Amino acid sequence: MASRDPFPMTSKEAQNLEESVVDGDGKVKDWNSMGTKTQVSGPSASSIAKSRQAESAQGLVGGTSKKSGSTSIYDDVDVEDVQEDVEDEFLDHPLSESRATTALGRFLIQVQRVLQKIYHRLYGDDLPVSEMLRTLCLASTLFFMIGGYWLLRSLKDPVLTALCGVTVIPKAKMLSVFVVLGVVSIYNRLLDSDIARHKLFYVFGSFYFCLFSAISFLLMHDTIGLANQQPSPSRILGWISYCSIESFGSVMVSLFWSFANSNFDYKTAKASYGVMVATAQIGSIIGPTVVNRYANVVGVAKIYLVGALCMLLLQGTMYMYISIYGVSERNGAPAADASQPAKKKEKAGVLEGLKLFWEFNYVKGIFAISCLFMVEVTIVDYTMKVLARDYFAGEYPCEAGMSCYNAVTGEHGMSQESTAAFTAFMGLFGQATNTLSFTLSLFGTSAVIRYLGLRTTLLLFPTLCLAVIIFVRLHPTLYVVFAAMMMLKACSYALNNPTKEMLYQPTSSAVKYKAKSWIDIFGARGSKALGSVVTNTFSDSAQNLVANGSLVGMVVASFLIWNARFMGKKFDEYTESGYIVGEDDDENLDKENLEMAIKQNKSKSTSCAIVDDDGDDDYDDDDDQLGPEEEGQSAEEDSHHDEENNAKIAQV
Repeated sequence: MASRDPFPMTSKEAQNLEESVVDGDGKVKDWNSMGTKTQVSGPSASSIAKSRQAESAQGLVGGTSKKSGSTSIYDDVDVEDVQEDVEDEFLDHPLSESRATTALGRFLIQVQRVLQKIYHRLYGDDLPVSEMLRTLCLASTLFFMIGGYWLLRSLKDPVLTALCGVTVIPKAKMLSVFVVLGVVSIYNRLLDSDIARHKLFYVFGSFYFCLFSAISFLLMHDTIGLANQQPSPSRILGWISYCSIESFGSVMVSLFWSFANSNFDYKTAKASYGVMVATAQIGSIIGPTVVNRYANVVGVAKIYLVGALCMLLLQGTMYMYISIYGVSERNGAPAADASQPAKKKEKAGVLEGLKLFWEFNYVKGIFAISCLFMVEVTIVDYTMKVLARDYFAGEYPCEAGMSCYNAVTGEHGMSQESTAAFTAFMGLFGQATNTLSFTLSLFGTSAVIRYLGLRTTLLLFPTLCLAVIIFVRLHPTLYVVFAAMMMLKACSYALNNPTKEMLYQPTSSAVKYKAKSWIDIFGARGSKALGSVVTNTFSDSAQNLVANGSLVGMVVASFLIWNARFMGKKFDEYTESGYIVGEDDDENLDKENLEMAIKQNKSKSTSCAIVDDDGDDDYDDDDDQLGPEEEGQSAEEDSHHDEENNAKIAQV
């Protein structure tokens, strides 16, 4: 007898449903019950066994266990795992972006997605948008700093040439070494004072604003300034202008990168330093462009005043950065423990940077990467200027009767037209150099360092220097030297500058500020002076300068390739071990011991190299071990001891 539903449904629909359910014999079956067997006959047990044996054999021979045409729900598991990281055009974006109603809106969304992909490809995950905004805020200070410097730099040689003559340029470079020696002494003295590091931007920015403004007004004078077209080495204004611009480029740029190295870690620096350099290069393009466009219109003296105004703007941008993000010094002096007496450390004064340089080979290696390439650049740079002077003097000669012609001695300088053309040529050089540097910095620096690593990237620039000098030696023409100099300058900004700044990451605050100041200010000027000695020795002819100067450059480039390999190896060692160059040995030793203690506390093995009797490395219930009570201390004492160790570790 068929079972009846205890709660029968008497509606017409229920009766129709019951009648629609028929069993295999044509009889009405209870519609509210379901069988557990299907009408389709499945494979027999023997066929299943045979198929499994075939699959096993196929897996051993062919490398797969799947039969063609199988519909197992596990077939697509591997494919789904692979597709987890693939971007979904719909799910990975806000719903509002997918509801764009206009063609323009959909186009803008597509552009935004493309830009996001490019941004991720260039900078990876190490530079989120918030960190990019912080980087751009700080880079705005470098924007006005480098922009004003390149504007003044484009005027530096033409002003000196017009007032004192082109032959005094090597002597002016050597004089600048002694000038910046006094500047670096004042700079290190201020570092030892209680003045905050970021306030040094205000101190030096105000000083150079007043100095450049005074030079600008003196250049407008009828007898002291550019109106007097008789060049003479005794015209002091040309020397002051040259040395002031040289010292500004050393002190302020060194101060900026010291501040950046102290506030950015290595991971962020790899992604952000290229952006900083690229942002600064925008200013360096605008500076020479102003000189090239308006030097003949408004005059050199008024353009000089624009460079002085940049000194005020960089102070404003630094104030904005400090107000928003504050200061976070890395590898600085640790906070003193109130429970222990403070250790008094004698200040080494202005010579502490030299002491660190002498003591650590790593700092010497940074000096070589930062400065010695300038010997090569100085030689090529002077070669370009000699060729340019001869070229424009021939294009616009100084003839008898002109103010540049001395009727008594027969000597003559550069005509006003040739000086303007020479100035425009240097402005064009600045534009081309910084445009190439901007392109490489924005699209190449971060990507190259991330893909090749810092160790390999360090080798690129000295290798390029060697190739360029060989090419100049073979083809010593004006525009070949122009192109070679452009490549050297652009790659020094886009590759050499960011990488050598990253080398300061595993160093102490004293190395970042004091040793770096000596390297960037005195070391850089000294390298330029050494290059000037070479150019001054072989300055009798352009042919002799190219033949002998190129040999010196090739030797220097070969040494820098070896040094780059050494520094890359040391940087990896110090970064992995946590060693800080410039700290006391006791501080590094304490950190090393604490790290070793942390590893031992986390490890399950003993520190006495005792092997368990059962042959395993884990603690088992049957191992004979001493507990805290058996060792003579209670569990509370052992816990208190662990808390003290953790507090010391957190303090360090």
